[in-house]
Amino acid sequence: MKIRKYISAALCTAMVLGLAACTSSGETAKETQPQTQAVTESVKDTQAPSNDTQAPDSASGDISGTIVITGSTSVEKILNDMKDEFQAMNPDVDIQYTGSGSSAGIKDTMNKVNNIGASSRELKDEEMVDGMKTEVFAYDGIAVIVNPANEAVKDITPEQLADIYSGKVTNWKEVGGDDAEIFVVSREASSGTRSAFEELIGLEDAGGLTANAATSEGNGPVQAAVAENENAIGYVSFSFIDDTVKPLTVSGVEPTAENAKSGTYTLSRPFLFCYFEDTVTDAGKAFLDFALTQEAQEIVTTHGGITVTE
Repeated sequence: MKIRKYISAALCTAMVLGLAACTSSGETAKETQPQTQAVTESVKDTQAPSNDTQAPDSASGDISGTIVITGSTSVEKILNDMKDEFQAMNPDVDIQYTGSGSSAGIKDTMNKVNNIGASSRELKDEEMVDGMKTEVFAYDGIAVIVNPANEAVKDITPEQLADIYSGKVTNWKEVGGDDAEIFVVSREASSGTRSAFEELIGLEDAGGLTANAATSEGNGPVQAAVAENENAIGYVSFSFIDDTVKPLTVSGVEPTAENAKSGTYTLSRPFLFCYFEDTVTDAGKAFLDFALTQEAQEIVTTHGGITVTE
């Protein structure tokens, strides 16, 4: 009988200890479960979606909207190719460019009727209103060329160029050369280079282009015409300077990209955009960034311009 009592007591003790252990284990599990869930939720909260953290990329094709650009006609060929390339990468973007002249484009920007204004000159003090930003995307340099046989003439001034191209000066001896009639070569009426050249030398104030000037379509034909006539004078983009012609210094300054960008070479100017941060739009900002890429700068070179990095 005593043995049975001992066995029963032992069994009861074991059961009590087992229940205590189960209860302790269950309470621990209940306490740790909420902590685990809290840590998991905290980690999830710190993992931001990758798509929301990436800035718009002009090459990604996920940009949309309309960009209205108005202004300079001198940058028309460059801008048309840039916008075609940009739209090809971003099919949901529509760029509307109107060549209305630099002054008109700047005025449109001042009145906030466009997203971006295009100018082929520096802005005047009265045009730089508060908040307006500018960005140069290219430079334009025009070289004055003569035949290498014309050894006497090495330098010329904008005033002398205006006199020659208006017909007031017709003989090389009047500008330090030999006694020979000057053969004037200009560009066709629709040429942006011609309008830039005439503006920079003040030809309109001098009476406009002489009726005796020969006109050639393109930089190449002008170069060829000067190379073939020892009494000729013409103007071309810097990229058309070679051994067949002789570039003149203008007011003592050589026609180089460096001098054009610094502004010391008279026959040069910047191509720039003007805009306000609150009207340029995200698509417009992406296009401004694109204009400075290598791909866009190659377009500048293709049309005889000087890149901002050259």
